[in-house]
Amino acid sequence: MRKPAIWFILLTLPLFLGAKDKKTDQEKKAWEPKVVKAVRAEEPILIDGGLNEKVWQTTPCDGFTQNDPKDGEPSSEKTHVWVAYDDKALYVAAYCYDSDPKGIKNLLGRRDSQIDSDWFFFAVDPYYDKRSGYLFGVNPAGSILDEALSNDVTEDSSWDGVWEWKAAINGQGWIVEMKIPFHQLRFSKKDEYVWGVNFSRVIKRKQERASFSWVPKNEPAYVSKFARLEGLRGINPGTHIEVLPYTVGQAQFRPAEDGNPYERGHKYFGNVGFDMKMSLKSNLTLDASVNPDFGQVEVDPAVVNLSAYETFYEEKRPFFIEGASIFDGFGRGGVYINANINWPMPSFFYSRRIGRAPQGYATQDGYVDMPGRSTILGAAKVTGKLGGWNVGFINALTAREYAEIDSFGSRFKEEVEPFTYYGVLRAQKDIKEGQHGFGIMATGVMRDTQNETLSDILNKNAFTLAVDGWSFLDKKRNYVVGGWAGGTRIEGSQMDILQMQYSAMHYFQRPDSTHVEVDPAATSLSGWGGRLSLGKQNGNFLFLFSAGALSPGFNPNDTGFQYGGSDIIQIQFLPGYQWMKPGKVFQQALIIGGVFRSYDFGGNKTWDGILAEFDGTFKNFWSFSTMFAYNPDTISHNLTRGGPLALIPKGWQVNFSLSTDSRKSVVLEGFSSVYRRPGDGTELSLSTSLRWKPKSNLNLSLGPTYAHETSEIQWVTRVRDAFMTDTFGTRYIFGHIDQKILAAEIRLNWTFTPKLTLQAYLQPFIGVGKYERFKELAKPKTYDYNVYGQGASTINFADGRYDVDPDGAGPASAFSFGNPDFNVKSLRGTIVLRWEYFPGSLLYFVWTQNRADYAHPGDLQLRRDLGDLWTAPGDNIFLLKVSFRWNM
Repeated sequence: MRKPAIWFILLTLPLFLGAKDKKTDQEKKAWEPKVVKAVRAEEPILIDGGLNEKVWQTTPCDGFTQNDPKDGEPSSEKTHVWVAYDDKALYVAAYCYDSDPKGIKNLLGRRDSQIDSDWFFFAVDPYYDKRSGYLFGVNPAGSILDEALSNDVTEDSSWDGVWEWKAAINGQGWIVEMKIPFHQLRFSKKDEYVWGVNFSRVIKRKQERASFSWVPKNEPAYVSKFARLEGLRGINPGTHIEVLPYTVGQAQFRPAEDGNPYERGHKYFGNVGFDMKMSLKSNLTLDASVNPDFGQVEVDPAVVNLSAYETFYEEKRPFFIEGASIFDGFGRGGVYINANINWPMPSFFYSRRIGRAPQGYATQDGYVDMPGRSTILGAAKVTGKLGGWNVGFINALTAREYAEIDSFGSRFKEEVEPFTYYGVLRAQKDIKEGQHGFGIMATGVMRDTQNETLSDILNKNAFTLAVDGWSFLDKKRNYVVGGWAGGTRIEGSQMDILQMQYSAMHYFQRPDSTHVEVDPAATSLSGWGGRLSLGKQNGNFLFLFSAGALSPGFNPNDTGFQYGGSDIIQIQFLPGYQWMKPGKVFQQALIIGGVFRSYDFGGNKTWDGILAEFDGTFKNFWSFSTMFAYNPDTISHNLTRGGPLALIPKGWQVNFSLSTDSRKSVVLEGFSSVYRRPGDGTELSLSTSLRWKPKSNLNLSLGPTYAHETSEIQWVTRVRDAFMTDTFGTRYIFGHIDQKILAAEIRLNWTFTPKLTLQAYLQPFIGVGKYERFKELAKPKTYDYNVYGQGASTINFADGRYDVDPDGAGPASAFSFGNPDFNVKSLRGTIVLRWEYFPGSLLYFVWTQNRADYAHPGDLQLRRDLGDLWTAPGDNIFLLKVSFRWNM
C-alpha cells in the first residue's frame, strides 16, 4: 500500500494548497472590527436586572448576526448591549428582546454547565493580544458559566471568577446585568485602554446563536475577531490578595476484618489549611497552598484494562484544573484541527502525577496500612504575562510516605514513597497578534530515594525540555504550520534503568530488534520526539498533514502521560470538505477521509490504513456521525510484550452515532462500533444515553453500555525455554478471549438555586473475560501459533492452574500458569451537595460509596452477578469541607 498512499498525498495536496473558497460580502466584512464605547458611570450601579441607571439609557450596541441556523443572516430577535465602568469594575447590561417571551428557555443548572437554555455571553480580551481573554455567560434563570480563553479558540471552563450577575424575564424578553471586578481580569496599566470584546446570544427554541462580532462558521477564529472596546480611562488593575482558609472532616466506614488492626470498620480524618491567590503584578497571579486538601469529590470510573499501559484519568482537583490551558495547549497552538491516528499523544505535564498513590510496597509480611495518596506539603503556581510572554510555573513538594506493618503484634514502618519535588515551566510568545508563535516547556522531578527498594523501582531524577510553535502562512490565516520538538532524560540506579528498558514504554529486550538493545550498566535513559503539522483550516476545503516521531528512549511519564509506547514514526493525510450553509437535507455537514501509516525505528510497518468519515446535522437538528476504516496486515512490536515481532491480521471498522434534538425535554443519543478482523476476532461496542429534563431545575441522564470482544491473541504470559529456538528461547503465550462488559453511568443534577446544587453519580460495572484455546507464537512476523492440546502437546486444568507440556515426550519442560479468567463487578457512586454561601466561599458535603466483587471468574450470569454486587461489602466515605474567601 506504500506507493498508492504516497501518490494519493502527492496528487491531492496541491489541490488543497491551491483551493480558494468564495467569500460573500458579509464574510469579507467580518474582517472589519466593530467599535464599542465604554461609558464611565456617574452613579452607583445596582445589579438587579432592572436597567434603571442613567448609563443604561445611552445608545446601545446592536446588530447581531447568526452563526446558527443561518450563518451570516441577521439575528431573528433584537438585542441591545451596553458597557460601563467605574474605578473598581466593568459593567455589562443586555436587553434580549423576544417576540415570544413564553418561549424563553430558562433552565437552572450548576455552574459551568452549558445547559440547553437561552444564554447571553460576554467575552473580553483585556490584553488585546487577539489570543486570550475571558468569557462570562448568564441564562434567564440566573445560571452562569465563566471560562478562560486561549489560543484564539480554546475555552477553559475550569477558571472560576468572582463576579456578580442578575437576570430577569419580562413581557418583552429578558434582561441581564453583570459586574466584573477589574481585579478578576489581567491587564497592563495604561492611561487609556483598548480591549477586545464580543457579545453573543443563544435562542434555544430556534437553535439560534448570534454574535455582535460575527465570524463565519467555516473560519476557526474567535478572540482574534473581537470588536474594539474603547473609552476605558483611569482604571487600575491594582494588587489583589485572596485568602481561602478551609477545614475538612472525613469519616470512612468499611467492613471490619478479623485480626487486622487497621480495618476495624471505621476511620476518621481531619485537616485545616489555606489557599492564597495574590496579584504579583498587574500581569501575574500567584496561587499557593499551605497544607492543601487535594482530594477529589467525584470517583474515577471503573475500567478493565488488559493492555500493558496505564489508564488515563481526568484531573478533578481545582488547584490543578484552574488555569491549566497554558500547560495543556503545548504543541497545539495555531493548529486548530487535530487528528491522532495511532499517535500516542505524549503530554509533558499530567498533574495527577503530583499526589499520586505511593508507588512502593511493603516488603515485610503482616497486615499493612498503606497511604491512599502522597501528601502534598505545599504547592505554588504562577500564571500570567511577563515581558510579552504567557507564562505558567508550578512547584510542588510531596512528603515521604510510610506504610505501617503489623506482624504478630509488632509494628514498624517502611518507606513506600520518597520525598519528591515537582516543577513545571511553560512560556509562550505570540508574534504579530498571533500570526506566529513560539514556546518552551520544561519539567523536572527529583526524588530523595534513600530506600534501596524504592531506588530500584523509581527514577531518581527526570527532566524534559521541549519547544513548540506555529506560523500562519497567509494574512487570512487559511494555512498554518505548527508543531513541537523535545527531549526527555531519566536518571536512576542500574536496577531502575534496567527495569525501565524492559518496560512497556521501551521493550529494549526485543530479541529480533536491530535498532535497540539493553544496556545493563546504564544509569540514565534519554530520548527525543516531535511532530509537525500543515493544515488548511478555513473555508469549505480543509486538509491536515501530520508527521511525528518518538525515539525508542523517549519517556515523559514522570511528570507527563503517554498513551502507549515510544519507538514510532507516524504520518497521516486527511483532506475534507464542510458545508456550513443550510441545504434541503442538512443544516451543516462534513466529509473527511485519508490515509495513515506508522513505522518503528527498525523500519517495520506497525500500523496502516485508510478511513472516511461523514458527520452532519439534519434540518430537524438531529445529528449523526459515521466512519469506515480499513487496516491491512501490519507488524506489531509490542504484542509479545518484549518478545519478537508478530503479525496483526487485516481488519475493518464501522462506527455510527445518532443524537436527537437537544431542545426537547427528552434527548436520546446512540453509538455503535464494530471492528472486525476475519482472521482473529471482533470488537463490538454499543452505548446509548437518555437525558430527561422533567423540570427547569432537574435533569437525569442514563447511559448504558455493552461491549463484546473476541480475539485469538490476547496476551497471557511468557515462559523461558531454551528449546523454543524459533522464538529466541521463550514461549510467548496467548489465549482466545471472550470478554463482555455491561455498564451504565447514571447522573442526577438538581439545581435549587444557581448557588446551591446537588449532583449524584452512579456507575454499576460488570466485566467478564473467559480464556480458552491457549497457544504460543510459532514464528516471528507471522500469525502462526502452536495451539496447546493439539499434536503432541497437552494442557490440563486443576486447582486454578493450567498445566502445559508443549511437546509431549519431547525434551521441553512442562510449565503452568494461573487461570486468567476474571469477573470484575463494581458499584461506584457519589453525591455532592455544593453551596456557595458567600461569593467564592463554598461548603461541600460528599458521600462516596464503592462496592466490588470478583466471584465466578469467566462466567457471566447477569442476575447472579448483580445480586453479588448488591450484597458485596461496601466502603462509605462522608466528607464535609468548608472554605471562606477573604479579600485583603
